[in-house]
This record gives sequence, structure tokens and C-alpha cells, in this order.
Amino acid sequence: MLQVRNLKVSYDGVLALSKVDIDVPKGKIVALVGGNGNGKSTTLRAVAGLNAADDGQITFDGKRIEKIHACKRVSMGLSLVPEGRRIFARLTVERNLQLGAYTRQDKQEVEESIDTMYTLFPILKERRHQEAGTMSGGEQQMLAIGRGLMAKPKLLLLDEPSWGIAPKFVTKVLDTIQLVNQQGVSVLLVEQNLHKALAIADHGYVIQTGRIVMEGSGQDLLGNEDVRKAYLGV
Repeated sequence: MLQVRNLKVSYDGVLALSKVDIDVPKGKIVALVGGNGNGKSTTLRAVAGLNAADDGQITFDGKRIEKIHACKRVSMGLSLVPEGRRIFARLTVERNLQLGAYTRQDKQEVEESIDTMYTLFPILKERRHQEAGTMSGGEQQMLAIGRGLMAKPKLLLLDEPSWGIAPKFVTKVLDTIQLVNQQGVSVLLVEQNLHKALAIADHGYVIQTGRIVMEGSGQDLLGNEDVRKAYLGV
């Protein structure tokens, strides 16, 4: 579904990513984990088209996309749920969902997708006429994921979905990611919460100072002594 090769990204001449290689097979959950400031979000934003690649190749669903504008990548089936949720706080829950489907033309299908989101996230149906900014952090994260799914993506890019939400919602959000994946959506998950991310991932990559330093199945990385010492504190 996604193949990243030799990806290089810099900010104002400062190298942020160097020779990053990542694969996301169709129908799988892949986690990109590591500490703050190591290039996780930069990688995701480059795949989404929000950060320009200095060098390297990004192939999505068999097509090279590194020169394609971000909005066209959405139409191709790439959908990003950004760090910090970035919902439209003063708009209603339902209007946020509608805006997630801005690339779609069939209004009936969009309404059906909204109903699907209400089934997936019952709390959103209860809050459908409420301003999104008045909801809790966990509820807003569910809205952000729902809005991302409204584009009918083949690949969902999730940037720190557990950021800033109560622990009781973290498990619920990660359970939802698994459910979405079971419905056929591939997932590239960026997370600081290594334990929870690797626990649901088919495959994982560890990034450090802009380079991939380790990869393997989620369970293998969880059991790796170096990963446990460096990132899990055990």
C-alpha cells in the first residue's frame, strides 16, 4: 500500500529525516515509534504531502506521489489525522464530519458514511449538534478519526492519537483503530506510547534522530531488550 525509500526532509537547511525506508502492506497496522523530536511526525507529514521531500521516493498504491499536492493525495485514498486533533472547534460535530468528505461528490453516500461514523462512535451521534470544541479530549480524538475516515481512505495516517487524552480513552481509541483496520483500512500509526502502539501493530519501526534504527513485528520489538530499556524504561 505504501513504500517509502530513502526519504530525506530538512527544515531551513537542518536535516530532519535521512534515508528513511518504511513499508505499509495492504490491510496492516504499522507503527512508527520513538521519542520526541526524532522525526515521527515529519515522516507522516511528508507522506501526506504537508512537508516537501528533499529526496527519496514515496509510492502509494503503486503510484509515485512525492510530487503530488496534498489535497490530491486525499482523493487518491490517503487521509491524515493530525497531532492535536485540529478539529473545527466552533463548528458542530456533524459539520466537522461533513468537511472530512470534501473530496466526495455523492451526497447520499456522504450521509451514509456519517451514519457509519455514528455507529462506530456512538458518542458523536449524541453530540452531533454540539460545538466540537466543547467536548472532552477523548471525544475530540474520536471526532478527528471519524473526520479522517469520511474521506474513505485506503490508508489512514494517525499522528499521536493518544496525545492529551485521559487514559480511559486511550484504550478505546486504540481499539477503534483495530476495528477500522479490520474493516479493510491500512494504518500507519505514529505514537510516543510505544507499548500500546506496538501491542496492536503488525509491524513496527523505531526512529531515532531522523533515521530508522530498528524494525520488526510489533511483538518482537516489544520483547526486544534494547527497546525495552531505551523506550519503555524496563
